[in-house]
Amino acid sequence: MAKKTNYSYIGIAFIILVFGIIFIPKIVDRLSNKDVTREDNRSKDITTQDFNNNQQAKSDLVYIPTADGGKRKVPAFSFTNQNGETITNEDYLGKVYLVEFFFTTCPTICPRMSANLVQIQNEFKDYNDEFGVASFTIMPEVDTPKVLKAYAQKYGVSNPNWHLMTGDEDEIYKLANEGFYLYTSKGEDAAGFEHSGNFALIDKEGYIRSRLTSKDNPLIYYNGIVSEEEGVDDEGIPQEITILKEDIAKLLNE
Repeated sequence: MAKKTNYSYIGIAFIILVFGIIFIPKIVDRLSNKDVTREDNRSKDITTQDFNNNQQAKSDLVYIPTADGGKRKVPAFSFTNQNGETITNEDYLGKVYLVEFFFTTCPTICPRMSANLVQIQNEFKDYNDEFGVASFTIMPEVDTPKVLKAYAQKYGVSNPNWHLMTGDEDEIYKLANEGFYLYTSKGEDAAGFEHSGNFALIDKEGYIRSRLTSKDNPLIYYNGIVSEEEGVDDEGIPQEITILKEDIAKLLNE
């Protein structure tokens, strides 16, 4: 019985010796070349980094293409603001700004849009020289400079580059429907007027910019109706004010 036990010990020792001769040099070599656990973890880190880079690429702001393959730019315009001053598209060059179409007696979405714009304005109050808003009334026969100024005061418009503008009705509708493709329609009274509830984001050179969606298509415009506080509306449409503020910050840093 003792001999068998000794033979067993000898056999185990022989196996350990063979393992050491064959495998230990390989392990040492892999360690010296950083090719074990540390390298595997590094590979995982690279994968995570690549994923984050891809996500970042998807959130980079793109230009909105035109039919001929160019970049969609804000058309030339000239209107009168709430202070009776003539404002053109050139007054916004060098600034990041938002564009909306509204009217002061709008009973539905305009108050919500205006509140969201004021919240954004206050978020970027330290960038008054670089950030602005262009609000175009679609009811110019009612929204005179005096009326627009009262509306601005009511909602707390303080940014000097937030111009609420009025002017020729045909030019305003052409700017909305053909210049920005933001739907507007004239009705018989305030309840009959219709317009988009979206905001357009414009860069310092006057180009319309947007982030990409998950399907790699440009978002183009940002929902201006649903607030951050609401989160989603009654139809389940999520707020886009948060991502809009993120994208404004990106353009300010360009």
